[in-house]
Amino acid sequence: MADLHEVAEPLLYGQIPPVAIVSASMAVLLLIMVWKKVPALITSGLDKQIVAIRAQLDEARTLRAEAEQLRADYAARIASAEKDAAAMLEHARHEAEAIIARAEHSTADVMARREKMAADKISAAEQAAVDDLRQRAVTAAASAAAQLIAARHDADADHALIDHNIASLVN
Repeated sequence: MADLHEVAEPLLYGQIPPVAIVSASMAVLLLIMVWKKVPALITSGLDKQIVAIRAQLDEARTLRAEAEQLRADYAARIASAEKDAAAMLEHARHEAEAIIARAEHSTADVMARREKMAADKISAAEQAAVDDLRQRAVTAAASAAAQLIAARHDADADHALIDHNIASLVN
């Protein structure tokens, strides 16, 4: 029964086993590949890819450096813009304070001038009223004196007054 489990191996031309055929064909294939310089083609292709990958890595490093430089430039610009904005705000505050101070000073000056003008007008009105009152008093006094003189002086009193004045001039 041991014979049943044993399988007969096919042979090429009755003498060459299949393993030897596969091994020989592999050896021939490898020799043809070496003869046609396939390994050199493979290594040159890999070398070209390595060179291309290195170029891409160098370009990536350059781009990264440029990007970092741009980022630093923009950060500096932002910082500068923030400083400029703060300076402009501070300048605007100072200008506003100066404008307010000038306005307060101008207002105080205008108020002082208007108070002086009002005081001058009041003084002028008082003076005009006093002058008017004096004029009326003078007019009233002159009128009263004229009436008194007319009532108390007659022609005899006038002759006596004239004689008295002439006598005082002669002396």
